[in-house]
Amino acid sequence: MKLLMLGGTEFVGRAITEDALARGWEVTVFHRGHHAPPPGTRALHGDRTAPGGLAALTEGEWDLVVDTWGGAPTAVRDSARLLSGRAGRYAYVSSRSVYAYPAPAGQGEDGPLVEGSPDAAATAYAEDKRGGELAALDAFADRALLVRAGLILGPYENVGRLPWWLNRIARGGPVLAPGPHGLPIQYIDVRDLARWTLDAAEAGLGGPYNLVSPTGHATMGALLDACAAVTGGDAELRWTDPAPILDAGVEPWTELPVWLPEGESYDYMFGGDVTRALEAGLKCRPVEETVADTWAWLRTLDGRAPQRADRPAPGLDAGREAALLGL
Repeated sequence: MKLLMLGGTEFVGRAITEDALARGWEVTVFHRGHHAPPPGTRALHGDRTAPGGLAALTEGEWDLVVDTWGGAPTAVRDSARLLSGRAGRYAYVSSRSVYAYPAPAGQGEDGPLVEGSPDAAATAYAEDKRGGELAALDAFADRALLVRAGLILGPYENVGRLPWWLNRIARGGPVLAPGPHGLPIQYIDVRDLARWTLDAAEAGLGGPYNLVSPTGHATMGALLDACAAVTGGDAELRWTDPAPILDAGVEPWTELPVWLPEGESYDYMFGGDVTRALEAGLKCRPVEETVADTWAWLRTLDGRAPQRADRPAPGLDAGREAALLGL
Protein backbone atom coordinates (compact mmCIF):
# COMPACT_ATOMS: atom_id res chain seq x y z
CA MET A 1 0.00 0.00 0.00
CA LYS A 2 1.12 3.53 -0.82
CA LEU A 3 -0.06 6.08 1.75
CA LEU A 4 -0.08 9.84 1.44
CA MET A 5 -0.34 11.31 4.94
CA LEU A 6 -1.39 14.94 5.00
CA GLY A 7 0.40 16.00 8.17
CA GLY A 8 1.99 13.03 9.85
CA THR A 9 4.40 14.63 12.27
CA GLU A 10 2.25 15.16 15.38
CA PHE A 11 -0.21 13.13 17.48
CA VAL A 12 -2.89 11.52 15.25
CA GLY A 13 -0.98 11.94 12.02
CA ARG A 14 2.20 10.61 13.56
CA ALA A 15 0.44 7.55 15.00
CA ILE A 16 -1.09 6.75 11.61
CA THR A 17 2.26 7.21 9.89
CA GLU A 18 4.05 4.93 12.35
CA ASP A 19 1.36 2.27 12.03
CA ALA A 20 1.61 2.35 8.24
CA LEU A 21 5.41 2.07 8.39
CA ALA A 22 5.11 -0.91 10.74
CA ARG A 23 2.94 -2.62 8.09
CA GLY A 24 5.67 -2.13 5.53
CA TRP A 25 3.68 0.45 3.57
CA GLU A 26 5.33 3.11 1.46
CA VAL A 27 4.55 6.40 3.21
CA THR A 28 4.75 9.92 1.85
CA VAL A 29 4.27 12.70 4.41
CA PHE A 30 3.11 16.10 3.18
CA HIS A 31 3.71 18.82 5.79
CA ARG A 32 4.97 22.32 6.37
CA GLY A 33 8.36 21.25 7.66
CA HIS A 34 7.92 22.46 11.24
CA HIS A 35 8.48 18.99 12.74
CA ALA A 36 10.47 16.02 11.54
CA PRO A 37 8.35 13.10 10.28
CA PRO A 38 9.11 9.56 11.45
CA PRO A 39 12.19 7.95 9.86
CA GLY A 40 11.43 5.86 6.82
CA THR A 41 9.00 8.28 5.21
CA ARG A 42 9.34 10.36 2.08
CA ALA A 43 8.69 14.04 2.86
CA LEU A 44 6.97 16.60 0.65
CA HIS A 45 6.61 20.19 1.85
CA GLY A 46 3.83 22.71 1.40
CA ASP A 47 1.37 24.94 3.22
CA ARG A 48 -2.25 24.05 2.47
CA THR A 49 -3.39 27.54 3.44
CA ALA A 50 -1.03 29.40 1.07
CA PRO A 51 -1.47 30.10 -2.64
CA GLY A 52 0.27 27.34 -4.56
CA GLY A 53 0.79 25.45 -1.33
CA LEU A 54 -0.20 22.10 -2.87
CA ALA A 55 2.34 22.27 -5.70
CA ALA A 56 4.29 19.31 -4.33
CA LEU A 57 1.20 17.11 -4.75
CA THR A 58 0.53 17.77 -8.42
CA GLU A 59 2.25 14.50 -9.34
CA GLY A 60 2.15 11.06 -7.78
CA GLU A 61 -0.34 8.26 -7.15
CA TRP A 62 -1.38 6.67 -3.88
CA ASP A 63 -3.68 3.91 -2.69
CA LEU A 64 -4.82 5.94 0.29
CA VAL A 65 -4.79 9.52 1.51
CA VAL A 66 -5.32 10.24 5.22
CA ASP A 67 -6.23 13.78 6.24
CA THR A 68 -6.58 15.10 9.82
CA TRP A 69 -7.20 18.77 8.93
CA GLY A 70 -9.32 20.72 11.44
CA GLY A 71 -9.27 24.25 10.02
CA ALA A 72 -10.95 25.85 7.03
CA PRO A 73 -12.77 23.18 4.96
CA THR A 74 -11.39 24.74 1.78
CA ALA A 75 -8.04 23.07 2.55
CA VAL A 76 -9.69 19.63 2.50
CA ARG A 77 -11.66 20.61 -0.61
CA ASP A 78 -8.59 21.66 -2.57
CA SER A 79 -6.51 18.65 -1.50
CA ALA A 80 -9.27 16.12 -2.19
CA ARG A 81 -10.07 17.59 -5.60
CA LEU A 82 -6.42 17.61 -6.58
CA LEU A 83 -5.96 13.96 -5.57
CA SER A 84 -9.31 12.41 -6.51
CA GLY A 85 -8.04 11.01 -9.81
CA ARG A 86 -4.71 9.79 -8.45
CA ALA A 87 -5.66 8.22 -5.10
CA GLY A 88 -7.75 5.16 -4.39
CA ARG A 89 -9.39 6.22 -1.14
CA TYR A 90 -9.53 9.23 1.18
CA ALA A 91 -9.82 8.82 4.95
CA TYR A 92 -10.76 12.01 6.76
CA VAL A 93 -10.27 12.03 10.53
CA SER A 94 -13.31 14.00 11.59
CA SER A 95 -14.96 14.37 15.00
CA ARG A 96 -18.09 13.44 16.87
CA SER A 97 -18.48 17.20 17.29
CA VAL A 98 -20.19 17.21 13.88
CA TYR A 99 -23.39 16.01 15.60
CA ALA A 100 -25.89 18.71 16.49
CA TYR A 101 -25.95 19.52 20.20
CA PRO A 102 -27.56 18.19 22.33
CA ALA A 103 -27.46 14.57 21.29
CA PRO A 104 -28.96 11.74 23.33
CA ALA A 105 -26.83 8.93 24.69
CA GLY A 106 -26.77 6.02 22.28
CA GLN A 107 -26.91 8.11 19.12
CA GLY A 108 -25.38 6.51 16.04
CA GLU A 109 -23.99 7.85 12.80
CA ASP A 110 -27.46 8.77 11.51
CA GLY A 111 -27.97 11.53 14.10
CA PRO A 112 -28.59 15.19 13.14
CA LEU A 113 -25.48 17.08 12.05
CA VAL A 114 -24.31 20.68 12.24
CA GLU A 115 -24.31 22.75 9.08
CA GLY A 116 -21.08 22.87 7.12
CA SER A 117 -19.75 23.73 3.69
CA PRO A 118 -16.67 22.54 1.80
CA ASP A 119 -16.28 26.10 0.51
CA ALA A 120 -16.24 27.76 3.93
CA ALA A 121 -13.41 29.59 5.62
CA ALA A 122 -12.62 28.62 9.20
CA THR A 123 -15.60 29.29 11.47
CA ALA A 124 -15.91 26.91 14.43
CA TYR A 125 -14.48 23.46 15.08
CA ALA A 126 -17.68 21.45 14.57
CA GLU A 127 -18.69 23.30 11.41
CA ASP A 128 -15.14 23.12 10.07
CA LYS A 129 -15.00 19.35 10.56
CA ARG A 130 -18.40 18.90 8.91
CA GLY A 131 -17.26 21.02 5.99
CA GLY A 132 -14.17 18.82 5.73
CA GLU A 133 -16.38 15.72 5.61
CA LEU A 134 -18.45 17.20 2.79
CA ALA A 135 -15.29 18.15 0.90
CA ALA A 136 -14.01 14.57 1.11
CA LEU A 137 -17.38 13.20 0.02
CA ASP A 138 -17.66 15.63 -2.88
CA ALA A 139 -14.31 14.51 -4.29
CA PHE A 140 -14.28 10.79 -3.40
CA ALA A 141 -17.95 9.86 -2.86
CA ASP A 142 -18.16 6.29 -1.51
CA ARG A 143 -14.35 6.09 -1.54
CA ALA A 144 -14.31 8.53 1.40
CA LEU A 145 -14.04 7.17 4.95
CA LEU A 146 -15.19 9.56 7.69
CA VAL A 147 -13.57 8.72 11.03
CA ARG A 148 -15.65 10.53 13.66
CA ALA A 149 -13.30 10.33 16.61
CA GLY A 150 -14.22 11.34 20.12
CA LEU A 151 -11.72 12.15 22.86
CA ILE A 152 -8.27 11.01 21.71
CA LEU A 153 -5.57 10.06 24.23
CA GLY A 154 -2.17 8.43 24.07
CA PRO A 155 1.51 9.08 23.29
CA TYR A 156 2.37 12.25 21.34
CA GLU A 157 -0.73 14.05 22.67
CA ASN A 158 -0.40 17.76 21.92
CA VAL A 159 -3.71 18.87 23.44
CA GLY A 160 -2.55 18.37 27.03
CA ARG A 161 -5.36 16.46 28.70
CA LEU A 162 -3.77 13.19 29.81
CA PRO A 163 -0.32 14.80 30.16
CA TRP A 164 -1.78 17.31 32.61
CA TRP A 165 -3.26 14.60 34.81
CA LEU A 166 -0.04 12.57 34.73
CA ASN A 167 2.12 15.55 35.66
CA ARG A 168 -0.30 16.73 38.34
CA ILE A 169 -0.52 13.31 39.99
CA ALA A 170 3.24 12.83 39.69
CA ARG A 171 3.73 15.98 41.81
CA GLY A 172 1.96 14.14 44.63
CA GLY A 173 -0.01 15.35 47.61
CA PRO A 174 -3.79 15.66 47.79
CA VAL A 175 -5.31 15.72 44.27
CA LEU A 176 -8.82 16.90 43.44
CA ALA A 177 -10.35 13.90 41.68
CA PRO A 178 -13.71 14.76 40.11
CA GLY A 179 -16.28 12.09 40.82
CA PRO A 180 -17.92 9.81 40.84
CA HIS A 181 -15.12 7.25 40.72
CA GLY A 182 -17.20 4.89 38.57
CA LEU A 183 -18.25 7.50 35.99
CA PRO A 184 -17.92 5.84 32.54
CA ILE A 185 -15.92 7.70 29.91
CA GLN A 186 -15.43 7.19 26.17
CA TYR A 187 -12.13 7.88 24.43
CA ILE A 188 -9.90 6.32 21.79
CA ASP A 189 -6.22 5.53 22.13
CA VAL A 190 -4.52 7.26 19.20
CA ARG A 191 -2.84 4.01 18.18
CA ASP A 192 -6.16 2.14 18.13
CA LEU A 193 -7.55 4.95 15.97
CA ALA A 194 -4.59 4.59 13.63
CA ARG A 195 -4.88 0.82 13.36
CA TRP A 196 -8.64 0.86 12.75
CA THR A 197 -8.43 3.66 10.18
CA LEU A 198 -5.81 1.89 8.08
CA ASP A 199 -7.55 -1.49 8.40
CA ALA A 200 -10.90 0.03 7.39
CA ALA A 201 -9.45 1.92 4.46
CA GLU A 202 -7.56 -1.13 3.24
CA ALA A 203 -10.81 -3.12 3.45
CA GLY A 204 -12.55 -0.53 1.26
CA LEU A 205 -14.94 0.82 3.90
CA GLY A 206 -16.56 4.21 3.37
CA GLY A 207 -18.95 6.58 5.04
CA PRO A 208 -19.11 7.71 8.68
CA TYR A 209 -18.03 5.74 11.73
CA ASN A 210 -18.08 6.83 15.37
CA LEU A 211 -14.66 5.94 16.73
CA VAL A 212 -14.39 5.81 20.50
CA SER A 213 -14.30 3.02 23.04
CA PRO A 214 -17.56 1.31 23.95
CA THR A 215 -19.45 2.72 26.92
CA GLY A 216 -18.01 1.18 30.08
CA HIS A 217 -14.59 0.42 28.57
CA ALA A 218 -13.10 2.79 31.16
CA THR A 219 -14.14 5.06 34.00
CA MET A 220 -12.83 8.30 35.42
CA GLY A 221 -11.64 6.28 38.40
CA ALA A 222 -9.76 3.76 36.29
CA LEU A 223 -8.06 6.58 34.38
CA LEU A 224 -6.82 8.46 37.43
CA ASP A 225 -5.99 5.30 39.38
CA ALA A 226 -3.80 4.26 36.45
CA CYS A 227 -2.10 7.67 36.52
CA ALA A 228 -1.35 7.23 40.21
CA ALA A 229 -0.01 3.72 39.68
CA VAL A 230 2.41 4.55 36.86
CA THR A 231 3.77 7.81 38.26
CA GLY A 232 4.66 6.12 41.53
CA GLY A 233 4.36 9.22 43.66
CA ASP A 234 2.59 9.89 46.93
CA ALA A 235 -0.53 11.37 45.36
CA GLU A 236 -3.73 11.07 47.37
CA LEU A 237 -6.76 11.10 45.07
CA ARG A 238 -9.56 12.87 46.90
CA TRP A 239 -12.74 11.94 45.08
CA THR A 240 -15.15 14.85 45.13
CA ASP A 241 -18.81 15.08 44.13
CA PRO A 242 -19.58 17.27 41.12
CA ALA A 243 -21.71 19.80 43.04
CA PRO A 244 -18.97 21.60 45.03
CA ILE A 245 -16.69 21.60 41.98
CA LEU A 246 -19.33 23.23 39.81
CA ASP A 247 -20.40 25.61 42.59
CA ALA A 248 -16.81 26.86 42.75
CA GLY A 249 -16.97 27.79 39.07
CA VAL A 250 -14.48 25.15 37.92
CA GLU A 251 -14.90 24.39 34.23
CA PRO A 252 -15.31 20.71 33.40
CA TRP A 253 -13.24 19.39 30.47
CA THR A 254 -10.86 22.38 30.41
CA GLU A 255 -9.80 22.95 34.03
CA LEU A 256 -10.37 19.29 34.90
CA PRO A 257 -9.46 17.58 31.62
CA VAL A 258 -11.53 14.61 30.37
CA TRP A 259 -14.13 15.00 33.15
CA LEU A 260 -17.74 15.97 32.51
CA PRO A 261 -20.53 15.74 35.09
CA GLU A 262 -23.60 13.77 34.08
CA GLY A 263 -26.02 15.76 31.94
CA GLU A 264 -26.41 16.96 28.36
CA SER A 265 -22.70 17.53 27.73
CA TYR A 266 -21.82 14.17 29.22
CA ASP A 267 -24.37 12.32 27.07
CA TYR A 268 -23.13 14.17 23.99
CA MET A 269 -19.46 13.39 24.60
CA PHE A 270 -19.53 10.02 26.31
CA GLY A 271 -22.70 8.39 24.97
CA GLY A 272 -21.88 7.60 21.38
CA ASP A 273 -23.02 4.34 19.78
CA VAL A 274 -19.95 2.58 18.34
CA THR A 275 -21.66 -0.59 17.15
CA ARG A 276 -20.74 0.10 13.52
CA ALA A 277 -17.02 0.51 14.29
CA LEU A 278 -16.97 -2.56 16.54
CA GLU A 279 -18.54 -4.63 13.77
CA ALA A 280 -15.82 -3.28 11.47
CA GLY A 281 -13.07 -4.53 13.76
CA LEU A 282 -12.47 -1.81 16.36
CA LYS A 283 -10.42 -3.07 19.29
CA CYS A 284 -9.52 -0.85 22.26
CA ARG A 285 -6.55 -1.51 24.51
CA PRO A 286 -6.93 -1.20 28.31
CA VAL A 287 -6.83 2.29 29.79
CA GLU A 288 -3.88 1.21 31.95
CA GLU A 289 -1.81 0.61 28.79
CA THR A 290 -2.73 4.00 27.32
CA VAL A 291 -1.75 5.74 30.56
CA ALA A 292 1.49 3.80 31.04
CA ASP A 293 2.68 4.38 27.49
CA THR A 294 1.82 8.08 27.63
CA TRP A 295 3.78 8.43 30.86
CA ALA A 296 6.76 6.60 29.36
CA TRP A 297 6.71 9.02 26.41
CA LEU A 298 6.33 12.05 28.70
CA ARG A 299 9.37 10.99 30.70
CA THR A 300 11.49 11.15 27.54
CA LEU A 301 10.46 14.83 27.36
CA ASP A 302 11.03 15.56 31.08
CA GLY A 303 7.26 15.91 31.41
CA ARG A 304 7.04 18.79 28.95
CA ALA A 305 4.40 17.67 26.48
CA PRO A 306 4.00 19.57 23.21
CA GLN A 307 1.05 21.95 23.15
CA ARG A 308 -0.85 22.99 20.05
CA ALA A 309 -0.75 26.73 19.56
CA ASP A 310 -4.45 26.82 18.64
CA ARG A 311 -5.57 25.09 21.85
CA PRO A 312 -5.37 26.57 25.35
CA ALA A 313 -3.40 24.45 27.79
CA PRO A 314 -5.86 22.65 30.10
CA GLY A 315 -5.60 22.27 33.84
CA LEU A 316 -6.67 23.60 37.22
CA ASP A 317 -4.73 26.33 39.01
CA ALA A 318 -2.98 24.98 42.10
CA GLY A 319 -4.48 27.66 44.32
CA ARG A 320 -8.02 26.91 43.22
CA GLU A 321 -7.44 23.20 43.73
CA ALA A 322 -6.12 23.76 47.25
CA ALA A 323 -9.10 25.94 48.13
CA LEU A 324 -11.54 23.29 46.95
CA LEU A 325 -9.72 20.68 49.01
CA GLY A 326 -9.74 22.92 52.08
CA LEU A 327 -5.94 23.07 52.27
